[in-house]
Amino acid sequence: MVAGRPDWVISRQRAWGVPITLFVNRTTGQYLVDPEVNRRIVAAVREQGVDAWSEEAAQDLLGADYTLADYERVTDILDVWFDSGCTHAFVLESGRWPDLQWPADLYLEGSDQHRGWFQSSLMEACGTRGRAPYDAVLTHGFTMDAKGMKMSKSLGNTINPLDLMKESGADILRLWALSVDFTEDHRIGKEILNGVSDQYRKLRNTFRYLLGALEGFDEAERLPVADMPELERYMLHLLAELDAKLRAAVEVYDFNSYVRLLTEFAQEDLSAFYFDIRKDSLYCDGVDDPKRRGCRTVFDTLFHALVRYAAPVLCFTAEEVWQDRFPSEDGSVHLLEWPEVPAVADVDAAHWVAVRALRTQVTEAIEPLRREKIVRSSLEAEVVVPEAMLSPAALAELFIVAKVTTGEAITVSRTDFHKCGRCWRHLPEVAVDRDLCDRCTGVVA
Repeated sequence: MVAGRPDWVISRQRAWGVPITLFVNRTTGQYLVDPEVNRRIVAAVREQGVDAWSEEAAQDLLGADYTLADYERVTDILDVWFDSGCTHAFVLESGRWPDLQWPADLYLEGSDQHRGWFQSSLMEACGTRGRAPYDAVLTHGFTMDAKGMKMSKSLGNTINPLDLMKESGADILRLWALSVDFTEDHRIGKEILNGVSDQYRKLRNTFRYLLGALEGFDEAERLPVADMPELERYMLHLLAELDAKLRAAVEVYDFNSYVRLLTEFAQEDLSAFYFDIRKDSLYCDGVDDPKRRGCRTVFDTLFHALVRYAAPVLCFTAEEVWQDRFPSEDGSVHLLEWPEVPAVADVDAAHWVAVRALRTQVTEAIEPLRREKIVRSSLEAEVVVPEAMLSPAALAELFIVAKVTTGEAITVSRTDFHKCGRCWRHLPEVAVDRDLCDRCTGVVA
């Protein structure tokens, strides 16, 4: 865009705008450079605005040492792009805002500004300061209607963000804005927002579950990572991976990936996997059981990380979640630092990927029996798998089934075990239906 620019000017011949406050010698064509004249011009504009630069005031501005007969008042105005391109000087260097610094970290504008503000700022700063006035530029596309048409009042397809917020809430709108590829033109409409609402509900339900599961949790219950079951250590490993990916996305303003990673983690790694497996331990294990303590410790770690990750995206929801759990504490979730998520050593992530893949296959194999009413839930199923990736008891817990054995291929059948009346697991020690298993007997006692 710089190479192909046809011209470069700092003035326009207009009757209105920001005036170029210069006097030109009528004979030599040289600009008048006099600190006293400049001081009077600055004082007049500060007091009266740009209207102070008038033909009537010209002689007073020149003062007694110069005559208007010898000097012409420039009537051109600053080109609007040159004018806006100078904003870095009078915003960042004026001293009025001491927290700001030159150069700017980021310039943010629409894709039409490659030959506009972005470029005029670049040229003006390079000409006067030898470098760009920004360290980075972020280009934003334009928002179209649901059909990809440009919004206009004449077409009647304009969408008012305030109306969307009244209908769906500000967090839904923010989630949409961060879910699209903002570097390109993008669409918005009711059906699109309905999809975003589903995405929002998944995140909100994750927080609802964590809030319920963490009721009454305190530091005395916390379990050291070294003492945790392998599943808990694996979940902390996944959280550390997520943290690294989110940090990388933020560095390059890849908010689309940021939201997608956050949502996928909540839906696939937590809701469909970890929460599903550990609800048995959470509801049925004794309060001092190491497995349950490890689970709740991981839940607490997840909560503190996820609420911070979500805060820049779902401002109001994150604050609501934080205040719900810590209502007596001063401050806000938006005053918290990014979480510190340490990596967990000695986790065989590749092994767990294989275990989860097998779990998916088992779940798919059980589904036909559910449809045919042979089993009402996976808890009534016995499963044969070709490889014992973990102990049979551990696999039964992960697959949420009655029993796991090894064989040539994945097969599923209905178990003959009776159901525990408390945890609903089908186990060999339950003599008749509605009796309690060994674990539940001990917990109830």
